[in-house]
Amino acid sequence: MTERPETARPAAPGIAIWLTEPSIAAVEMGRLAGYDTVVLDIEHGLFDLHALDRLIPFIRAKGMRVIAKVLGPERGPIQQALDFGADAVAIPHVESAEHAAQVCGFAKFPPLGDRSFAGGRTSDYRGFTDAWVTAQDRDTHCYPMIEDASAFDEVKAILDLPVVDGIFVGPSDLSLRRDRGAYSVTDEDLADIRHLARAAKDAGKPWLLPAWSAAEQRLAVEEGAATIVASMQYGAMLAGFTSTIENLQQIQHDVRSTR
Repeated sequence: MTERPETARPAAPGIAIWLTEPSIAAVEMGRLAGYDTVVLDIEHGLFDLHALDRLIPFIRAKGMRVIAKVLGPERGPIQQALDFGADAVAIPHVESAEHAAQVCGFAKFPPLGDRSFAGGRTSDYRGFTDAWVTAQDRDTHCYPMIEDASAFDEVKAILDLPVVDGIFVGPSDLSLRRDRGAYSVTDEDLADIRHLARAAKDAGKPWLLPAWSAAEQRLAVEEGAATIVASMQYGAMLAGFTSTIENLQQIQHDVRSTR
């Protein structure tokens, strides 16, 4: 009897923490807890250039991957994050395939894109070669964020672009911009995420998801997300503070009840 070949199992996803402010301690604790990726929310967070210049190489020295969610869909923030050594950029507010072709091009060198060379950290403070350019284009990834209704509608065309390495789903803004109001992990929200996941899989490219709830995390695992952002810096702090005080309040209640 001919033995059936084993079904290939998908690679385990990267598990990320989401930082809103620069914290060496948060990176160290994330590493100790077993996370392998850090997302820096530069768009909404408290990061200046000096902080990024210190934090990005520190994260990489810890053996963790860095995804920089940049300030906006513009050349400067994209190139700066890559010049500091980020492994990938997530670009917010991409509006269409045409827009993605332009702004994601800032993450790739000519002739593929329009990134400008800087002879700093990424080139070991030296010049560069054609082989280095090829390696940079291959190994530093560009993820347009799908969080606008128009980008959602054009996701297949966006994924077809050679300057796009995958997509980063932005569920909260996507819910607002698809006229569902505040994101609350409804069936419609999850259906949108699943649609984007399957578009990415059809294109043979990774997709990434901030997944704070069990429903989101289950969907991410079921649909083979490449990276699951499972914990947010501020959310984790609030959860820890809340759990501690709730436990203390329960002890106080129990003690009063026995008197």
